[in-house]
Amino acid sequence: MVIKVPLGVRSYTISIGNNLLARLGPECKRLYLGQRCAVITDRNVASRYGDEAIRSLKASGFEPVLITVPAGETAKSLKVVTTCYDRLAEHRLERKSFLIALGGGVIGDLAGFVAATYLRGIDFVQIPTTLLAQVDSSVGGKVGVNIKAGKNLVGAFWQPRFVLCDLDTLETLPARELRAGLAEIIKYGIIHDVELFKRLEQVMPKLLQPDPDTLSSVVARCCQIKAGVVGQDETESGLRAILNFGHTLGHALEAVSGYGRLLHGEAIAIGQVFAARLSTELLGFPHRDVERIARLFEKAGLRTHIRLNPAQREKLFEAMRHDKKVSEGAVKFVLVNKIGQVSFGQAVPLELVDKLLAGPPVLSASAEHAAGANAVHSTLRTPHSAL
Repeated sequence: MVIKVPLGVRSYTISIGNNLLARLGPECKRLYLGQRCAVITDRNVASRYGDEAIRSLKASGFEPVLITVPAGETAKSLKVVTTCYDRLAEHRLERKSFLIALGGGVIGDLAGFVAATYLRGIDFVQIPTTLLAQVDSSVGGKVGVNIKAGKNLVGAFWQPRFVLCDLDTLETLPARELRAGLAEIIKYGIIHDVELFKRLEQVMPKLLQPDPDTLSSVVARCCQIKAGVVGQDETESGLRAILNFGHTLGHALEAVSGYGRLLHGEAIAIGQVFAARLSTELLGFPHRDVERIARLFEKAGLRTHIRLNPAQREKLFEAMRHDKKVSEGAVKFVLVNKIGQVSFGQAVPLELVDKLLAGPPVLSASAEHAAGANAVHSTLRTPHSAL
């Protein structure tokens, strides 16, 4: 399946299917990209798919170099960016040269930021190898790195030339990474598509297997939704902000727990349920639908609540104040009007945030325990000790 991201002269396609990595070289040749290029990946992905990507590029006449960085969120740093710059200079990449981001969301953000800034901007291609990256971070052109003050505070909007979502790469995806990707998939149902949400309630066991046909159709639908939103608002001046549902709290949790200890999807699962609870307080969103949202995350094996003491909550608030979504000092949330429709830019008093964080979870104690049991306990407990 091919989906178009409509951005005028910056439009590009997302290809979703099997055995697409072998098409990397021919696809790059079709777009008349420069001869020299670099594949940026992490150590885990390099061992599985690096050679195949290099072979495909060489077979099409390109001169690629493989740049391998550490795996995990810690790679999204200015230090690693500098290392990449040095390797690109050694390989004599020019303005007509290009980069390939081969990996998950961390690699896509890192390589995209390197591409946006090296020689004031060169082309790049996205080959997302995680479910989360395929349905979210590889599409839309948001690239960036983390600094101590917060997640993605240094970045740019830099669209890829094309995206290849090779579903075969998900076969080697660890179960924890798969569950993290499901958090972004559930998000699309909440913010835009009630029918998708209903379908996820029915097919979640198949996605956890994962069943190839079910996974393919769900990934395609999520990409369609994001392409439509980005096509209307490329630089997040309005509508695109709905994609941040669950991220205000989620990004803060990632920051204060130490990047990489809590996966992005794990953090925003907690953030989405929390945003739904805020929506009940501020917009009258039905409590039964908050429970319905929490139950779906539970089915995906994701935790929906985190208990923090007052000192830990204060550290969380400090991280939220540094978030990109803060405007004129107010912390902004995306809140739910009804499943399938949200409102962005909603200012929320920190007193209310504190009250709900200090309160009981949405799910019963037994359900919350079951959700935690399906996740990686050591990681999900991290914020308690790391804050």
